[in-house]
Amino acid sequence: MKPLLMSTALAAMLLLPGGGANAAIIANLGVNPSSSQGDFSNSPGGGAFEDQFTFQLVGGPQFLTIASVTNVFPNTTTDFITNFTAAVWSVGPDGIVNNGDDVAVIGPVAATPCITPFNCQFAAGSALLNPGNFYLEFAGIGGGTSGYGGNLSVAQVPAPIVGAGLPGLIMACGGLLALARRRRNKTA
Repeated sequence: MKPLLMSTALAAMLLLPGGGANAAIIANLGVNPSSSQGDFSNSPGGGAFEDQFTFQLVGGPQFLTIASVTNVFPNTTTDFITNFTAAVWSVGPDGIVNNGDDVAVIGPVAATPCITPFNCQFAAGSALLNPGNFYLEFAGIGGGTSGYGGNLSVAQVPAPIVGAGLPGLIMACGGLLALARRRRNKTA
């Protein structure tokens, strides 16, 4: 009897809104995704969803990360996504996506209506991120045939050049002054 109760409770948890069936890793966008490999889309249809797209940043020291998402089925008001949010999360120390120890690095950002002749929903954000494991997360309640698509693009930010900045500028000016004195002394 106890195994039957446990399996019934598990099935109910997976079928009710907010249960594990609504959270899903949809795809891995790979290592240091460029705009060409960072395209993503999903059609959650009707009902609550929480989708993740994983990616990894390697190298660095930092990466400019830009992400955007649009509800791609804006034909009727029944296709809108209620409470549509987008975020980028850093995977926590346990290495498990969406396990309670993750840290939001962009958002969550609420989608807003597009300013175009047709109806759609749009969200975007950017950040400087250090190397590590991350995931995009999109959540909401889909209506009708709702779906979304977007792009994640990262670009490595070059490391600072040694000697650059104010100390380097002062040294360069000092070197130019010394060179000018030397030339003046040779001609005199």
